[in-house]
Amino acid sequence: MRITVYDGSQTIGGSKIHVLEGENGLFLDFGMNFAKYSRYYEEFISERPSRGIHDLWRLDLIPKLNIYRADLIPADLFREVGMYPKVPINAVLISHAHLDHVGNVALLSKDVPLVGSPTTMIILKALKDTSRQSHMGMELPYYTPKSPSGENPFVLETDRKVRYYPSRDIVVTEELSNESREFLRWRANVELAKNPSRVKSIRAGRIEELNEADLGFNVLAYPVDHSIYGATAYIVEGDTMVAYTGDFRLHGKNGNHTRKFVKAARSASVLITEGTRVGRDEDINVSEEDVYNNALRIVEEAKGLVIADFSARNFERLESFKRIAERTGRELVVTTKDAYFLHALSLTEGENYLDGLRIYSSSKTKLDKWEEWIFIEYPELKVAPEELRGNQDNYILCFSFYDMPHLLDVMPDGGVYIYSSSEAFGEEQEFSFLRLWNWLQYFGFDVHGFQIDKNGHPIFEKGLHASGHISREELVEVIDEVDPDYIIPVHTENPEWFRENWGDKTILLNDGESWEA
Repeated sequence: MRITVYDGSQTIGGSKIHVLEGENGLFLDFGMNFAKYSRYYEEFISERPSRGIHDLWRLDLIPKLNIYRADLIPADLFREVGMYPKVPINAVLISHAHLDHVGNVALLSKDVPLVGSPTTMIILKALKDTSRQSHMGMELPYYTPKSPSGENPFVLETDRKVRYYPSRDIVVTEELSNESREFLRWRANVELAKNPSRVKSIRAGRIEELNEADLGFNVLAYPVDHSIYGATAYIVEGDTMVAYTGDFRLHGKNGNHTRKFVKAARSASVLITEGTRVGRDEDINVSEEDVYNNALRIVEEAKGLVIADFSARNFERLESFKRIAERTGRELVVTTKDAYFLHALSLTEGENYLDGLRIYSSSKTKLDKWEEWIFIEYPELKVAPEELRGNQDNYILCFSFYDMPHLLDVMPDGGVYIYSSSEAFGEEQEFSFLRLWNWLQYFGFDVHGFQIDKNGHPIFEKGLHASGHISREELVEVIDEVDPDYIIPVHTENPEWFRENWGDKTILLNDGESWEA
């Protein structure tokens, strides 16, 4: 067995790990490397979709392999791409639906199936439905085929001859509900159209369960705990047994799932593990229950509107604030995008995640079709800005920095702002916190979770955010319990820490390097 880490060996995110044995190959994630992207891009500068993979290829932001969708290779790059190896990819095993693990999967050849939990597939579908971004990594599981422009063959545009959106073959790690199957084929644009036959529909690929799929290896999937629902670790059995953690932790409400994976991984010869937090000194391990209790105390004393700011698709954190709202006699208000994701999750999880919530109605002149559909499906949950303004003590509003302009419609009279997400990494993020601080001062909020010092830098408070990643001390316990013959660290800025602790058992690979078991 040959294991190649094409990306993510010394950065947090961007994991692209290839496992090869004979004529069979699998990718363990195929993520977008934000650290490398940030060398060239920022919020308003990104790759040009009209050039397909051209920009990413030239900037070495994707591996130099002949494995990409043919319709994304422009004419001036086609011959060059063909000169590089075409490694076998029976499937890509997706650990979870964060872009640093899945953000480049959409670039892979259209014949590459997706393997993941039902929850992950539903989240990816909802992300594609609601995304306005031009980033091609959003195109999962269905995508828009491209073709050369008639005026310039080097420029790619939507292929007008294809009257539908193709969707990739999907392999789910457990049974998929009928409602979830239907959602993977469904589009709000079609349902709300006056003439549905004239609107592009989704042509779903094959959907099968992991225990039925022939992937060239025996693949076992294990749910693990992370800051997004649906996270999965894998054990790949060939001549050598490999365990891959993805992103995982022990301190969330599903930590027991992680422990079951750790127990199963004892049989593995090779452990490929994340090490996000191993280089962080004074790292305090805050649990989700700690976050709940700390935030509850703040809300119990709060006067006026409460705003809860946490990362997108952190549904466990959302559930915590829902519990807090119920305990304090408030209602939790979510955005339309949050509501759409929660509706999608309800289909696969068998639980009504929108029960007891309200949905914020923003002052947009034109709603997207999926937003229209949400308010048609859940009209009783709609809440307008003026209702929030008149009853500020009754609500907790789930807003982030990017939602601040909408507060001008609410015009809160002070209140409490709880920042419950990760710290700033990099100068640009620090500028964003300074802008956020200016918004909060304008409205007179009492801010918890961070402050701005006299030099304009954010200072973060502990106790209101639980990391989605395993702590350094717990990772030592996990590795010692698994006791693999070899350890390959990824998703870390400090791979040497593994060598310091486990010596020659640690295989340190740079991006693009291989190791044979």
